Amino acid sequence: MELIADFLLVAGALGAGFYCYILARRLNRFNDLETGMGGAVAVLSMQVDDLAKTLDVAQATAETSGATLENLTARAESVAKRLELMMASMHDLPSEPPPEPELKTTNGPIFRRHDSAGASQ
Repeated sequence: MELIADFLLVAGALGAGFYCYILARRLNRFNDLETGMGGAVAVLSMQVDDLAKTLDVAQATAETSGATLENLTARAESVAKRLELMMASMHDLPSEPPPEPELKTTNGPIFRRHDSAGASQ
């Protein structure tokens, strides 16, 4: 009976050793940086870092764009108020333009020559 128990104990130890050996090989392949999950985890980690940096830059750009947009909106509102005031003042103008003055025609010379002393001819 002791001999059977010893055989079962040795068989169990050999089975556990073989199981550990297989698990160690699988774990090494799993953690391999070129073909296994370790490489995938490393790549994903680098991508997360890159995305975090890109997100920081995007947030900073969005903040500056928001400030610029607020400034432009305020300027547009002030220009709109001035345009409304101009349009309101245009209602006070007459609807027809005033007649143009007639030019007088003269038969005499248009230009007159002055001498150096300042007397006219």
